[in-house]
Amino acid sequence: MRKSFRILTGAIVLIASVLIWAWPYVTMQLSGNAHYTEQDKREYEFYTPDILKMMPRITPRYDFDFANITGPAAHVYAIRFYDTDDASKVDDYLSKKGYQKQQICHIKAACWKGIDADETITVSILNNPEVILVSVIINF
Repeated sequence: MRKSFRILTGAIVLIASVLIWAWPYVTMQLSGNAHYTEQDKREYEFYTPDILKMMPRITPRYDFDFANITGPAAHVYAIRFYDTDDASKVDDYLSKKGYQKQQICHIKAACWKGIDADETITVSILNNPEVILVSVIINF
């Protein structure tokens, strides 16, 4: 009886430990949106696509967003650079990565396309406050 109680207790502790460790990832997977910084390591690693991870940090103040859009079914990943209106370094980076600037964009921004037809990158210059918003839109 004691041996089976110890085994049961050990199994419950093990399952509880796994659930406690995995719960943040489950909630992130089911989340509709997130706002985070690079210092939020778990969210940064989970949500941020490589194209944004490697993007030059053009200002010292920046943050990230994620949105799961229903309807047209898209994920939108974004980085927001504050206190600037010069997107030339972002444009140079995207060009070096093989993206091509499009003549027409669905919003008031510069749209970039790469190899993946379901991926669009937009670079918007916003005023009040002065912000460069780079969004990676992945349709599925």
